[in-house]
Amino acid sequence: MKTIQLTVEIWQEGNMYIAYCHELDVSSAGNTPEEAKTNIREALDIFFEETSRKGTLRELLEEGGFELGPGQTSMPLVSRSHFRSIEDIRVPIPIG
Repeated sequence: MKTIQLTVEIWQEGNMYIAYCHELDVSSAGNTPEEAKTNIREALDIFFEETSRKGTLRELLEEGGFELGPGQTSMPLVSRSHFRSIEDIRVPIPIG
């Protein structure tokens, strides 16, 4: 299975931590930064499963600026200058 690298920003709002993937506009939350990161991975897994099931995953990624070449998937350039706390994560995608 192919993997894709994504940028996740994590910040605190009140008692919760928010994790947000800018490239795909997917977010999640948790009680700790680690829980928020775990939850964003789960949200991304669900996102990829559902778009794959609907047959729209490849189109959605290409529209978002991802290049899905053989062996390597490159992501669109995301400006990092305004991020509070960022991490690059790799997640599997159900695409050949």
